[in-house]
Amino acid sequence: MMSSGALLLLLYLVVVVNSFSPRSIVFARRRAPGHYAVLLVDSLTISNSRGQRASNHILSALDDDEDEEASNDILGSSSCNVLGTPLTPCCANVRNTGVGTGFYRNGYCSTGEQDLGRHTVCVQVTDEFLAFSASVGNDLSTPIPEFMFPGLKSGDIWCLCAQRWAQAYNNGMAPKLFLQATHEKTLSHVPIEILKQYAIDVDESEAIESRLNKQRTMLDKLMDAE
Repeated sequence: MMSSGALLLLLYLVVVVNSFSPRSIVFARRRAPGHYAVLLVDSLTISNSRGQRASNHILSALDDDEDEEASNDILGSSSCNVLGTPLTPCCANVRNTGVGTGFYRNGYCSTGEQDLGRHTVCVQVTDEFLAFSASVGNDLSTPIPEFMFPGLKSGDIWCLCAQRWAQAYNNGMAPKLFLQATHEKTLSHVPIEILKQYAIDVDESEAIESRLNKQRTMLDKLMDAE
């Protein structure tokens, strides 16, 4: 049974960690008299075109309902990236064309049942990659207005199919990517260790992972002391 002093320490830790990391929410759930389960979950955020963020309801992070999960993936902002934190926008306006990237053209590399190709990897393309992609039957340079596809040029940021990224990697032509904007479903095709080797945002991502690991360690120590 957790003492009143330990409980106060737990509640204090909840407040401190929440203020320390806006990306993560720590909360305690009472599971039996005198016993509390401590959970560390990523806060769900919604980002609009102005970059403003608002917290979504935390309980949705614990909801296993498939329909709701699919809806969250379509929104993009309620999905998780390969780091396990909220998915950030990839590109909301490709080359000032007014077109957002992603299967749903919402600027996120979100995915769902309709996205059979898993457009989940946020990449920055190069001329070399575009030439390779065309050579294997995936022309990404030619605009297709009926599909709101502007055609890509070197430097553009776009949500690439996970299998296409893996194909490019296997041929030594993989483009650089953004871990925080790459959907977690990518991990079904490519290990995180390989993705990190090509990450443009690797330093920031490692800092996020370090911060989350410290939070988990603090919580583990607290639970061990119970």
